[in-house]
Amino acid sequence: MDYRKLPHGNEQISVIGLGSGSLPEDIDKAAEIVSAAIDSGINFFDLAPSYQPPFYAFAKAFAGRRDKVLTQMHFGAVYKDGKYGWTQDLDKIKEQIAWNFETIGTDYTDFGFLHCIDTHEDLDKALPPGGVWEYMKSLKAEGKIRHLGFSSHEPGIARRLLETGLVDLFMFSINPAYDYQKGEYAKGEVAERLELYRDCEKAGVGISVMKPFAGGQLLDEKTSLFGRTLTHTQCIQYALDRPAVLTVLPGVRSVEDLQVALKYVDSTSEERDYSVIGEFTPKSAEGICVYCNHCQPCPKGLNVGLINKYYDLALAGDELAKGHYEKLPLHASDCVKCGHCESRCPFHVKQEARMEGIAGYFGK
Repeated sequence: MDYRKLPHGNEQISVIGLGSGSLPEDIDKAAEIVSAAIDSGINFFDLAPSYQPPFYAFAKAFAGRRDKVLTQMHFGAVYKDGKYGWTQDLDKIKEQIAWNFETIGTDYTDFGFLHCIDTHEDLDKALPPGGVWEYMKSLKAEGKIRHLGFSSHEPGIARRLLETGLVDLFMFSINPAYDYQKGEYAKGEVAERLELYRDCEKAGVGISVMKPFAGGQLLDEKTSLFGRTLTHTQCIQYALDRPAVLTVLPGVRSVEDLQVALKYVDSTSEERDYSVIGEFTPKSAEGICVYCNHCQPCPKGLNVGLINKYYDLALAGDELAKGHYEKLPLHASDCVKCGHCESRCPFHVKQEARMEGIAGYFGK
């Protein structure tokens, strides 16, 4: 398992986490899945299941291992009748969070998330004094929340919450379909979504990814929003290649599902190659480098993805990007214009011209 460090913290987060929305209601079966995930090196767990019983499974699997796991707990997900529900009622949220802590056997959550805010009206209710966000800030001051965050499908909502300066990590829906304007949760334009990821990386805010397979649609040609099948590994790699992404949280229904997702860990570069999506991305995505490095290996040895990333971050105002760029062993000026990267790029980026511009900007 690979791990990525939370920028505003010391936590090392497994690149594959575990979503809980598909966990079975059977407590023993769910506990077996969670335990198998921990044994495999997964340490990041989302705690917003579709039913109440998985909380008992988390308690069973976490017993004696609380210090080895990171929890993502949602303020607004409630389970009054045993099934998932959404609310902004602060009293109900307080009651649910207290129950979560008691049931799991913990007195804190590593990440406290404002849950599923997708409209500005809902956010307007959550942020003012007396709202759930203020309550979450008080729990952070008490040490019961280690890091604040939120979950959303809407880039505009994410922008507003990022402006608070209090967010260390948030959950966002990322996959090739949504990023390229296909599907119910394809909120925002192509460039808008990519700019959000870049700005998060610049600000040191991490992203945990939900819906990496578009609810399973991308895994079957009959339901794929592109009319083509993508593999679990391709979708996971795609999400991990977005700027600021720390972990991808697939939903699993069984240990067998978990094992399928974990195939990513030992997969080859060929199995991770998702360049096929270049055949069906919209024109608005043409010419945009997304740092996927499917142009590799560069015959000259340039890290084309990082060169582009540091350039874009510098243009966005990241003062550290120039220093990172200068530390690279090879720079844009070392490009020999052999055409290899352009022939491989799924997004048809004109890298030779771009390298000239980058070399001019950085002076090397």
